[in-house]
Amino acid sequence: MIIICGPTAVGKTEIAIKVCQSIDGEIVSVDSRQIYKFMDIGTAKPTMQERNLVKHHLVDIVKPDEYYNVYQFRVDAIQTVKRILQQGKIPIFVGGTGLYIDSLLKGIFDGVPRDEQLRSELLEVEKQNPGSLRRLLEQYDPEYASKIHKNDLKRTIRALEVCLKSGKKFSELQKQISPAGKFTVIILNRDRNELYDRINTRVEKMIQSGLVDEVEGLLKMGYTKELNSMKTIGYQEVIEYIERKIDYRSMIEKIKKNTRHFAKRQLIWFRRYEDALVLNVSENEDTVKIISQIVLQEARGNLFVDGGL
Repeated sequence: MIIICGPTAVGKTEIAIKVCQSIDGEIVSVDSRQIYKFMDIGTAKPTMQERNLVKHHLVDIVKPDEYYNVYQFRVDAIQTVKRILQQGKIPIFVGGTGLYIDSLLKGIFDGVPRDEQLRSELLEVEKQNPGSLRRLLEQYDPEYASKIHKNDLKRTIRALEVCLKSGKKFSELQKQISPAGKFTVIILNRDRNELYDRINTRVEKMIQSGLVDEVEGLLKMGYTKELNSMKTIGYQEVIEYIERKIDYRSMIEKIKKNTRHFAKRQLIWFRRYEDALVLNVSENEDTVKIISQIVLQEARGNLFVDGGL
């Protein structure tokens, strides 16, 4: 299986479409924002024209206020790939959400369901005594605590939730998970100045295409700024503008700045994929040809692990 990833605005969609056209493939999105309906401009979702050229999966699958997590993505991705393979097509994973990619490469544990009451109680404990949950995690599961940032409250609560409900360490349960299959990861990148120029240009086009109107429409539909979906870069800055916290020009510059920072974080994440093939699109005109050849080679000898694809 092939995963094409890279920072935002690097050109993943354009390149992946050309690859799929050359090898009769279909795209499985690995993007945690393009899953949301009604959020088209700010998520740089593939246009309908692009989706007509090559079929895209896992795009527009939930509403902005519906809960969707990385475990659900993994399940949906596996089922989607099975259907694509049954039709004699070649699936290509394309996107930049690191957690989604990790769920395929490494697997994910989700054997303990969310407990909203317990989470609320843990949050209240943290509110009354800041830092207490971190200390609890270091006591219950020091191995996992050492792997996450000390201020990562979200993962701290999840780990404690699992420990308290299962009686087992989160780090131990994670070791029981398995990858969804065998993967070749291809990381697309560009020279930094070119990438940043592309980001700035994309933001300008988003504004011209009606990003502010899109956000206003979502708010009128009842989707509040507190939703996880609405905390997406682009949407949160537009909301600040609508609330008159920043002016129009500052909104645009802030979106550009935050997007550049996000791209940098993505690249740092992707560096962990030590066996990945890195292609600098700025220096390589044969990117589509190279990826297409790799896809066809991998497709001929593809094997899947038990319990995966």
